[in-house]
Amino acid sequence: MKELREMIRDLREDHDLKQKTVAAHLGISQQTYSNYENGHREIPIWAVVALANYYKVSTDYLLGTDSGYPGSTNLNNTYLDDVTMHDVMYDIQHLKPEDRKDLMKYIRYLRHND
Repeated sequence: MKELREMIRDLREDHDLKQKTVAAHLGISQQTYSNYENGHREIPIWAVVALANYYKVSTDYLLGTDSGYPGSTNLNNTYLDDVTMHDVMYDIQHLKPEDRKDLMKYIRYLRHND
């Protein structure tokens, strides 16, 4: 299981962000943020919450109690109940092309009505 410091570094790198950018979002210095990622300084709870919101992940994900997050490319992670992203992708790929288009329209509809 990855440590919190590794999780925030991986997310930052996955989003092609510099430490300075994330630090500015948190209202701290780049050096302080670097100390979080390097394990030289404990990450305060407020920063964990702020980072979860920034990356649109759960605090559970950052703390290692939930392996899935929107944007995860690991298809074997549980997505919902006992369904994996692999299961979802497999089902979508086996739809007729017109049904896939309808599904995408419906997903966009749901996202815009949150």
